[in-house]
Amino acid sequence: MKTALIAGVTGQDGSYLAELLLEKGYSVYGIIRRKSKADYGNAEHIKDKINFIYADMTDLVSLVNAMKVSQADEVYNLAAQSFVGTSWEQPIATANIDGFGVANMLEAIRTVKASARFYQASTSEMFGLVQEIPQTENTSFYPRSPYGVAKLYGHWITKNYRESYNLYACSGILFNHESERRGKEFVTRKITDAVARIKQGILNILELGNMDSKRDWGHAKDYVYAMWLMLQQEKPDDYVIATNETRSVREFVETAFNYVDIKIAWEGSGVDEIGRDAIAGRTIVKVNPKFFRPAEVEALLGNPAKAEKELGWKRKITFPELVRRMVGNDMALVANELNCRKL
Repeated sequence: MKTALIAGVTGQDGSYLAELLLEKGYSVYGIIRRKSKADYGNAEHIKDKINFIYADMTDLVSLVNAMKVSQADEVYNLAAQSFVGTSWEQPIATANIDGFGVANMLEAIRTVKASARFYQASTSEMFGLVQEIPQTENTSFYPRSPYGVAKLYGHWITKNYRESYNLYACSGILFNHESERRGKEFVTRKITDAVARIKQGILNILELGNMDSKRDWGHAKDYVYAMWLMLQQEKPDDYVIATNETRSVREFVETAFNYVDIKIAWEGSGVDEIGRDAIAGRTIVKVNPKFFRPAEVEALLGNPAKAEKELGWKRKITFPELVRRMVGNDMALVANELNCRKL
C-alpha cells in the first residue's frame, strides 16, 4: 500500500485527488490548519477515510512532523492562497504560503524522506502577459499578480530542488479547472450560483468584471488524474495540463444561462455592457468596474501535447459538460436552500 500526503486536502483539487488515491488503495494523509471549529471543506464526505495532520505551509517544523508521521511515498502540494484577487490585498501572505511554503515542504521532504515523490501545483497565471499562444512548457513566464509571482517562485524552487538534491519533484502547470466544488469567490462558480438564483427568482442581477477575459477551462476531476500520472513516471518533469480551447467570460455566462433556458442578448461595450433576458427583456448581467484586476490577464490557452504524449493523459469532461454540471449542482443547492426556508 502506498501512502500519500496531500496539502490542501479540503479544497476542490485536494478532495478529488483524495478520492482518486483512496480508490487506488492508498493510505491518505491530509494536512489541515487548526481552527476553533473543525472544517473539512470539500473532504467532509470522506473525512473518516483520511488521516488528518495539523500543519501549516508557513511552519517548517509542522511540515517536518507531517512527513515523519505520514512517511509519505507521494506528497501533493495543493495548498495555496488561491484567489488571484485577494493576492493584491494580501501580497505578503500570498508569498509566504504560495511561494516560501513550497520551499518549506521540499525541505521537509529532503530532511525526513528524500525518496518521496513531490508534486507542486503550478498555474497558468505564471504566464500572465502571455509571450506566445498557445502556452507550452517552454513559454516564457510573465506573471501579472502577486499570486502569479508567488506561484512562479514555487515552480522554480521545485525545479531547483530536483536539480540540486536529485529529488523526484515535478510541477503541473495547470490551466483553469473548475467543478461543482469550486468556491463562490471564483468567477465560474459566481456565475453558476447566480444563474441558479436568477432562475429561481431570488437574485436580480449578476455583476462581473472583464467580460473579454479568455481562459482555458477544464474540470478538476480530469486534472487531478494528471497529477497522479506525473508521479508514476520513471523520471520527474513538468507538464502543462490544459484543454487547448479558450472561452471568454461572456461565453461562460451564455452557456450557463442556456442550461436554464434563458438566452442572453448583449448590448453596449466595455463597462457599459449589459446582458438582457432575450424574452423577458430585463437586465440580468452587467459589468462592475470594481471587479477588474489592477493588471489584467487577457487570454490563456494551454497546449497539453507533452502530457498527452508522455503521460497518456486526455481530458474527458468537455467545456459544455463542465458548465452543465456546475449549473445543475447549483440549481439543486438553491432549491434545497429554498425548501429549508419553508420549513
